[in-house]
Amino acid sequence: MPTRRAVTGRSREPRARFAEELRYLRAQRGESLRQLGERLGWDWSLFGKMESGETLGGPEVVEALDQHYGTPGLLLALWELAINDQTQFRERYRRYMELEAKATSLWHFAVSVLPGLVQTPGYAREVLAAGGLKGLELEQQVQARMSRRSLLEGDDAPPFRTILSEAVLRSPLRDAGEWRAQLEYVGEVLERGNVTVQVVPFRAGIHGLTGVATMLLRLPEGRTVAYTETGYRGELIEETVPVERLQLTYDAVRDLAMSPNESRKFVLRMLEEAPCDPST
Repeated sequence: MPTRRAVTGRSREPRARFAEELRYLRAQRGESLRQLGERLGWDWSLFGKMESGETLGGPEVVEALDQHYGTPGLLLALWELAINDQTQFRERYRRYMELEAKATSLWHFAVSVLPGLVQTPGYAREVLAAGGLKGLELEQQVQARMSRRSLLEGDDAPPFRTILSEAVLRSPLRDAGEWRAQLEYVGEVLERGNVTVQVVPFRAGIHGLTGVATMLLRLPEGRTVAYTETGYRGELIEETVPVERLQLTYDAVRDLAMSPNESRKFVLRMLEEAPCDPST
């Protein structure tokens, strides 16, 4: 097994430590990323992303790396610490919120739920509750999400484009009345001059953002940052190259979407088909 090193102050953050260990072990072997990919059977770019901290990869690839480097269980243990590190997630999300508040334009892609900027209280409450929140914490998060909606209101509101997977509009809330209210609110938002909504139909098939909710923020100084989110974690990306790659992928997905006018008709059709609240 390779000689173990002391944990320095720089590598105490689990995600950074994991990436550092991957870089160190490969350097000790004298392998290139391409050679590593060929020997383990994964695309070499995945290992590059793992070593840069852009992604953590999955348990299967980490176990394969443990076997390859002769470090049984070490990398998997570091991976588990990184994947479960919520402190760094909260810090990154807090920074994302600061950047979102000052963005000059926003581009969003939704995989399965509507973006927080256009959610109603009822919709936000059900989505957040499904994620495990309850009681006072749930209500605080609902209120915090509602306060974000003001970002898209007023004469100086930034341009906002959201591309919705068709699945977003075909996944109703359990409460029929709340679901109808949410669709009505989306219809209202559609009428704002600074908001553009497009829908990617099921027939578009698999694409570059399948499974990854994405927000791209254009900042006052001219640079763009991105925030991606899967069902397990969110990631703030500020490095130029991966952000540009995401922007190109986003543009390709936009080409697959219905036009804004067609999308508006689709949303209104969903509203017409939505069941009425039996209590009204």
